[in-house]
Amino acid sequence: MVRPQGVEVAKTRTRGPRRTYSRVVPGVSGRVLVVDDNKVIRQLIKVNLELEGFEVVTANDGAECLDVVHRVCPDVITLDVVMPRLDGFGAAAQLRADPRTRDVPVAIVSACTQLEVEAGIAAGVDAFLAKPFEPTELVRVVRRLIERKDRSDGRKGAPAGRGRGGPLQ
Repeated sequence: MVRPQGVEVAKTRTRGPRRTYSRVVPGVSGRVLVVDDNKVIRQLIKVNLELEGFEVVTANDGAECLDVVHRVCPDVITLDVVMPRLDGFGAAAQLRADPRTRDVPVAIVSACTQLEVEAGIAAGVDAFLAKPFEPTELVRVVRRLIERKDRSDGRKGAPAGRGRGGPLQ
């Protein structure tokens, strides 16, 4: 399969393992919107990203993602594929169709079968991370997406997640 330039697919394996809005962490590396219907997976992703200095906001499914995305102004969005109400591909397609969110990097965190990768590319997804994943690989993918976005925005060195809605209250 030929992937469009810039699409990243990471495949890792690991053992182990309410809607949550994190507080602002001084010196954060960026703001990430984590979307997954599985509370344990959401929390696992949230904790691993916060330990690396990211500010994390979570949503239970694609519909909730679309409800909160404009309030939280994330630098990156991670999406599960199989979710109630609106799946990850539907959410990614709607994010790409909206001029306010079309440039926000989106990573699919799912089983990442060949069909999911192809559907994700068609929906405009920027990266894929296979479940179960290594936390270090999750952090690496999110950092690379934020760095790529900062370069394309011309915001080198600017604090990620700021200036477009400010800290979460």
